[in-house]
Amino acid sequence: MKKILTYIAFILAPVFSFAQADAKPLYLQFPEVPPFSILKVPDSTKFTKDHLTKRKATLIILFSPDCDHCQQETRELQKNISLFKNVQIVMAAQLDYDLIKKFYDEFDLASYPNITVGREGTFFLSTFFKNRTFPTLFLYNKKGKFVERFEGSVPVQTIAEKL
Repeated sequence: MKKILTYIAFILAPVFSFAQADAKPLYLQFPEVPPFSILKVPDSTKFTKDHLTKRKATLIILFSPDCDHCQQETRELQKNISLFKNVQIVMAAQLDYDLIKKFYDEFDLASYPNITVGREGTFFLSTFFKNRTFPTLFLYNKKGKFVERFEGSVPVQTIAEKL
């Protein structure tokens, strides 16, 4: 009997593992701004979803301060910030706080009141968004509903067109 049950388990195991692989990512199952929490740069205060302004589009950017593509995307965003004047931008990284602060200072992100930068140390956002590359951007409309995912270097005009 044990041999039969073991045999059945080996046959069914791949079926269940493939079912998991086909599961929708959480951000598609729950298409609203996720309940995130980051430590804000430069003052290490907590910033959460509850701090976002209601009825305003949100752009969440998962980035790495040492990533060349992330740096280029940030430069493009800065050059075209007028396209995002009515968008709250949250930039979250998982690396050491000091590296994120250095990035924040080098790009003078304090000059952009609609950009919030912080450290997300729980890996919640990476798991929620099933993130595999940097930068990855997630756009939500004024009602907080998911609009689109952008991976890698994306022209900021393409993102702005989806607003």
